[in-house]
Amino acid sequence: MGLFSNKISREEVKPGDHIYSWRTAYVYAHHGIYVGGGKVVHFTRGGGRETETGTFLDKFVVSSSSPNYPQCLVCKDLSSFNGDKVITSCLDCFLAGGNLYLFKYDVSWAAFLAKPRGGTCTLEPSDPPEDVLFRADFHLLLDGWFGDYDVADNNCEDFAIYCKTGLLARCNKAILGTSGQVNSAVSASFAALVLSLSGLPVAGFGVYCYARLAGDVSMRRRRGDVTKVPLERLVALLNQR
Repeated sequence: MGLFSNKISREEVKPGDHIYSWRTAYVYAHHGIYVGGGKVVHFTRGGGRETETGTFLDKFVVSSSSPNYPQCLVCKDLSSFNGDKVITSCLDCFLAGGNLYLFKYDVSWAAFLAKPRGGTCTLEPSDPPEDVLFRADFHLLLDGWFGDYDVADNNCEDFAIYCKTGLLARCNKAILGTSGQVNSAVSASFAALVLSLSGLPVAGFGVYCYARLAGDVSMRRRRGDVTKVPLERLVALLNQR
């Protein structure tokens, strides 16, 4: 819908797309995989709890759900759990009154740095839609396999990026996950420190851009910081059921 915006219409979204919607005051975006039929598979927390980790990253995020949005009866029932879970929701309840955005893959460095916020695109290419949908369905079938929700290294964006690419940071015990919005927040803190020490806005901006690029899942894959989970492993796990 625009050259510099990831906003799309509902008619444009396709099965296998990584979509997101901004939450309270554009502070944090909730991510998921559109699977068709007006349904979205996403990783979330039950009971309306906020993403509490006890770290400085808490101030950058809010609940992955929107407690004030009136969910439909089906989605309300599916989200009435405690703990962390991959669930399916209708598109309306996933958006929670917000706009629909498409997370972009295989973008150029220039396009990546042109985005003022993290969590909207990546240099990494996406796998075919059928692989993306298989990973999303797998986690609906094997509840709990994706682990505990953690804002720093295992959140809703990490799940969506994993579905699109098969890449996981947890396998290599990385400090942070693949989430662009978390890495952007960390990059901003580094930039603020450099700015306070040097007094040079250009230096702070340069550090921010470099840290964002270095933290992108594509660059981390090249360094070996993330690991690809083969589809064959997921198929084998399903066959063992």
